[in-house]
Parts: sequence; C-alpha cells; structure tokens
Amino acid sequence: MPHQASAPEHRTSTTERGSFAHARCTCGWAGPARRSRDKARTDAEQHESAV
Repeated sequence: MPHQASAPEHRTSTTERGSFAHARCTCGWAGPARRSRDKARTDAEQHESAV
C-alpha cells in the first residue's frame, strides 16, 4: 500500500507590526496587512474554512 502524505495542519494567528495586523498560517499562507485587527482575524478564519 503506498504511503499517503498527510496535509499540513492549518493553525492561524495574527501578529501586529506598528499599526498593521497580519494573519499567518502554519502552512505558509500570509494575509495582507490590515489596519483592522478584526479584518485580519476574518482573513485567518476564511483561510481555515477554505482548506
């Protein structure tokens, strides 16, 4: 039986740099810089839902 590679687990987080918030994921995805922390969190939630 061939070995199947499992998909990486997606764990998102948000970080702040100055007045901008960034969403990131353990898979390497990164969202755009946002002035709104809520929008950055929404970007992260949408990424997790899309996968």
